[in-house]
Amino acid sequence: MNKVILMGRLTRDPEVRYSSGDNATAIARFGLAVDRRFRRGNENQEADFFNCTAFGKQGEFVEKYLKKGTKILLSGRIQNDNYTNRDGQKVSSVQIIAEEIEFAESKNTGSAQSAPQSYSNSSSEGSRPAADGFMNIPDSIDSEELPFNF
Repeated sequence: MNKVILMGRLTRDPEVRYSSGDNATAIARFGLAVDRRFRRGNENQEADFFNCTAFGKQGEFVEKYLKKGTKILLSGRIQNDNYTNRDGQKVSSVQIIAEEIEFAESKNTGSAQSAPQSYSNSSSEGSRPAADGFMNIPDSIDSEELPFNF
């Protein structure tokens, strides 16, 4: 299984290009800074930096709604990129291929304007977030059917 979940802020505006051919596909590349969970003593917060790529409709979503500083939650997979450069040297790098992206803060505190809350490559439709960021739970549900108490 190859699955990664990251929450962080874009380090730069996404770079988007489109593949050539009849069915041009958006390819969005962006950097993501993820704070480490723990600090050592009195040191400053450390972060890890990841190169991320989103394809297709998700790439278009990134192009339209994300910019430097936007806080997102991303799930995807890790991919190795191994190649030989022009000088004949072997180069190895790692990138994150985005499968799902969600905003990790409200639009009042973040940089997204009138954007949907998330974009996923999956076709299933679940509950949609309400304007306040919480899920809409219908009033018609019997509370005894829920796995938790109010």
